Amino acid sequence: MAQQARAIQTRRSILVAAAAVFDERGYSSATISEILARAGVTKGALYFHFNSKEELALGVMDLQLDVVPLPPQLTKLQDLVDQGMLLAHQLRHEPLVRASVGLAMDQGVEGLDRGTPFRAWIDRLEQLLGAAKNQGELLPHVQPGETAELLAGAFSGVQVMSQVLCNREDLGRRISVLLHYILPSISTPAVLATLDMAEDRGERLLTSLETVPSQAAATG
Repeated sequence: MAQQARAIQTRRSILVAAAAVFDERGYSSATISEILARAGVTKGALYFHFNSKEELALGVMDLQLDVVPLPPQLTKLQDLVDQGMLLAHQLRHEPLVRASVGLAMDQGVEGLDRGTPFRAWIDRLEQLLGAAKNQGELLPHVQPGETAELLAGAFSGVQVMSQVLCNREDLGRRISVLLHYILPSISTPAVLATLDMAEDRGERLLTSLETVPSQAAATG
């Protein structure tokens, strides 16, 4: 068990190092030697887990598919908002997430299926929107599949623009604005009035997640 735990930790360390190098230098300019130096592992350890730089990139992109479990909300549309606002916050503060999204958006990356994260994100949004429709939260004309593609595409474009203009410093505000314009066209008025789409929503969600373990430890 201890050996397995070490292997898992080594793999994670390699992915964290690869993500940092990809984020700073881009996929094409990143080298295995830089990743090795950043991770502090041997070449043998790296190649035990990943056969190539391409596999490393795929491993980093897969991290985008890991959804942080968030507290369930009263409405599925609030769950949808929370997923987007948390991702916006993570893009500003977490190199792993930045690198994963950056690789998926990088048109210079060859030989990788960059569509997997997009398809997974669209599927997740479609599931939330489908559940929202079943609960009567959406206007009658709304199609979950089409809306999911619209939201995923709009989010991607907005985050790229924010990255170019100010290194994503204003991403929370821009995603909040996006939601304030789009959600009135899909949400029933009663549900819309309850939604928290503030630009600091992602930060507050993350803070609440971090305080739960500490509170549990204090009372345990």
